[in-house]
Amino acid sequence: MKLIQILKVAVIPVLTVLSLLSASNKVLADYLTSQGLGGYYRYELWSTDDNSGYYLKIWSNEANPKSDAYSTSRGFTSTGEALIYFDCKYAKRNLPECRNVR
Repeated sequence: MKLIQILKVAVIPVLTVLSLLSASNKVLADYLTSQGLGGYYRYELWSTDDNSGYYLKIWSNEANPKSDAYSTSRGFTSTGEALIYFDCKYAKRNLPECRNVR
């Protein structure tokens, strides 16, 4: 009888907390920040789940929106950096910032 009471008071709450903690980690996901067009391409700008970085998914304007991305560029530290990259590499805009984009 005492063993059942110990399980109810100690073990079950601990298991519940651990279960909730593991479930919250599974909910994290990247999210769409913005989207747009430039030149012959369109993009989606995504943020990582912890807001530590950004990446672009790029398609041809003629591609089906449901198709896989033509290109995925990762490793941007800001939205501005990612959008400048898109403007210079894909939209072929002649911006002063384009001199620094590889």
